[in-house]
Amino acid sequence: MKPRRNPFLTLWTLAVLAATAAFVLYLGLRVRSVELGYELGRAHAHVARLREVKRVLELELASHKTPERVDMVARSLLGMTEPTPDRIVPAGAQPVDDEAQSVRPSAPTDEAAQEDTRPAAATPTGAPAPTGAAPPPPPIPEGEEPSE
Repeated sequence: MKPRRNPFLTLWTLAVLAATAAFVLYLGLRVRSVELGYELGRAHAHVARLREVKRVLELELASHKTPERVDMVARSLLGMTEPTPDRIVPAGAQPVDDEAQSVRPSAPTDEAAQEDTRPAAATPTGAPAPTGAAPPPPPIPEGEEPSE
């Protein structure tokens, strides 16, 4: 006859192995959870440092954009100076606000007193264009679309 194994011993061995496996799995998951927590903390600290660096760089950028800083750099590092009056070229008459012109008459400006050295453009009637006015665009033949 064969010796019969005790079913209790087999079930007890299986239960102990299952509990041990579950405990090892729990410990592995817990260790991984702690590692991820530390990694998350490091990531939060890194983000905080980057935000602080960004704030400092934004302040530095704002300080570099100030007119005083630009003037200082232009004069000291680049050796620039104010242009002499003979190097200043007028760009044309300044536009006049319609409301301001109707309320009070405009006084002659420095630009109006300066001589316009541009050649006068001819109007369609052959008369010279008024000073300060842009020349009219060339006529577009029929059937063609204007190109830009």
